[in-house]
Amino acid sequence: MEIRVFISLLLGLLLVFSPALRVVRCQDDVAVNVAEAEGGDLGIVGDDLQDFGDGYFSAAPGIETVCVFPKNAAKLVTAGEETDLLVGLQNEGEATLNVIGIRATLHYPFDHRMLIQNLTVQEFYNASVPVSTQATFPYMFAVSKFLQPGSFDLVGTIVYEIDQQPYQSTFYNGSIEVVEAGGFLSVESVFLVTLGAALVGIFGLWAYGQIQHFSKKTKKATKVEVGTGTVDANMDEWLQGTAYSQSSKSKKKK
Repeated sequence: MEIRVFISLLLGLLLVFSPALRVVRCQDDVAVNVAEAEGGDLGIVGDDLQDFGDGYFSAAPGIETVCVFPKNAAKLVTAGEETDLLVGLQNEGEATLNVIGIRATLHYPFDHRMLIQNLTVQEFYNASVPVSTQATFPYMFAVSKFLQPGSFDLVGTIVYEIDQQPYQSTFYNGSIEVVEAGGFLSVESVFLVTLGAALVGIFGLWAYGQIQHFSKKTKKATKVEVGTGTVDANMDEWLQGTAYSQSSKSKKKK
């Protein structure tokens, strides 16, 4: 009974801790040959989105984007610490564009409508990209240090203007892996190790129970055989000198 209760608790923990279609347009292992943006001064705006307006804009035709996580192909993001990525933009449109800034949001993988965090908004001043030109823009972000380790979806967009008309292009829409800072073992790792040890313990208890059950059956079978022999011997001793024993002897002589 105790083993069943323990197994039920483990299943409940699995349901709680079990972590959660990604459209990824980011090339991590391919070098991006780009020119520097003209006059690309940086400005950090914090965690609000008001500088870009409240709405979301469509992408301009002829604009291609790519992103790179430098020296971080696994896309590991340490909670509470800054992570760098590079956004490449290629202008194959018909007019020069001016990059306004970059913003990103963090979501649950199974439902992007569930927003976890608005990440840092980074502005660029006088960052123009002429026609048939490529440019790279750095972006730094940090997820909350209180965020539980696990897999989440990062959605990053770059906002720009063409002829004073705002546009935006999504440069990344895919997963990142959030890990704890400064520790070899995360909460999830400790849980998995504990779960593995518990499963091994349960298997050991089950095996021990099976051995005990088999041993009891063997002992019972042995006792029955010995007991029968003992009873027969005792019966012979008790019948010695009685009429039954004498009649048995006379039958044997005949």
